[in-house]
Amino acid sequence: MMQPLFLKPVFKERIWGGTALQTEFGYDIPNDQTGECWAISAHPNGPSIVENGPYAGMALDDLYRKHPELFGNPKDEVFPLLTKILDANMDLSVQVHPEDSYAKVHENGDLGKTECWYILDCKEGADMIFGHNAKTKEELIEQINDGKWNELLRRVKIKPGDFFYVPSGTIHALCEGTLVLETQQSSDTTYRVYDYDRRDAEGNLRELHLEKAIDVTTVPHQNAGVAPKVQEGENVTITTFVESDFFSVYKWEVSGKAAFAFHDQYLLLSVINGEGTLLHNGQPYGLKKGSHLIIPVGFGEFEVDGHCELIVSHT
Repeated sequence: MMQPLFLKPVFKERIWGGTALQTEFGYDIPNDQTGECWAISAHPNGPSIVENGPYAGMALDDLYRKHPELFGNPKDEVFPLLTKILDANMDLSVQVHPEDSYAKVHENGDLGKTECWYILDCKEGADMIFGHNAKTKEELIEQINDGKWNELLRRVKIKPGDFFYVPSGTIHALCEGTLVLETQQSSDTTYRVYDYDRRDAEGNLRELHLEKAIDVTTVPHQNAGVAPKVQEGENVTITTFVESDFFSVYKWEVSGKAAFAFHDQYLLLSVINGEGTLLHNGQPYGLKKGSHLIIPVGFGEFEVDGHCELIVSHT
């Protein structure tokens, strides 16, 4: 019998990380500088492990290769998406990501990285860096070389519930006191532009990647605005945040028993609030804040019963 695939997250220590992944989600984090939860990942730098059913113990990248029927026998050679939760206890480095063709040539065939953020929580008055003010590549290079960060970088105010689409080529950085669910292409390629002259535990400055960063930055900045669409169903409100070439991302707000049907599409689900039960062919599966799962192709009709919020994505 087909089952949802519940996944065990992978945690990453980061210089800017903290403890919010433990306090907010109850995760058993490795230390008090845990910055990233790779919640649904088939990337070789941190694949998730299936926790239940006939594939229990398998890494998601192995499952994708050996059982492509669960994913609709896709053309993609690698699992295309990566879901993370980020705890920005301190400012992240100012960074930019390449698109597919550049990454293929310069990063050993890795995918590019277009991503998006759902702001789970942030401190009062929080902001983030999103874009730049340079009109030409020459102006970008000059302001980077001269360290004119206040002139170059754009800052935007954020609040819980905000959603941002971050195409490759966008200079960006999450800032202190922000907890984010990120949906992205399955890539681990980041080009640092500026890191506030921070030093790591050994006293070393972290590497910057200015040549590549300048190569891939979109100039002038193009603001990728989003216009969420809200649809009301029986006991569910579905907000569509983005439908792009790389992924579509939604929020499901369930209050009671809500019915869904997906036959030809696999889904990535992350429970960000509340709890409930997923019901499929009479079989119940518990959902709680911090649960992450994949609904395989052919799963068909199911219900979610409870009071919970989920971020849902697919290619």
